[in-house]
Amino acid sequence: MQIVVDALRKKGKLFKKMQEIAPKELGIRNRLKIYSATDTYGYFWAIFAVSQKSRLLMKDVHKFEEIYTKLTLYCDHNFKHKVLFVDAPLCSKAQKAFKEAGWKLQ
Repeated sequence: MQIVVDALRKKGKLFKKMQEIAPKELGIRNRLKIYSATDTYGYFWAIFAVSQKSRLLMKDVHKFEEIYTKLTLYCDHNFKHKVLFVDAPLCSKAQKAFKEAGWKLQ
């Protein structure tokens, strides 16, 4: 979590509250970190951190959108910002699809 907070703090984003949500609580078997955060202005952020070796493809865009919908149902509110921290390389079509869907890539 510290890496995510530090990366966002460098961009000027500070959070009042940040909690990690286990993927098992959403019924997901993927290995990723999910955070629900509230910034100092009161906006809600959905933050996903993925660490994998293989490239993220178009099918992963749909997978993350499904996870996001499960997260909104679990937390009972919509998020103003969706952020994805990726260590793996991105397919150019997937990167374009993430941008069109409103994701911020880090």
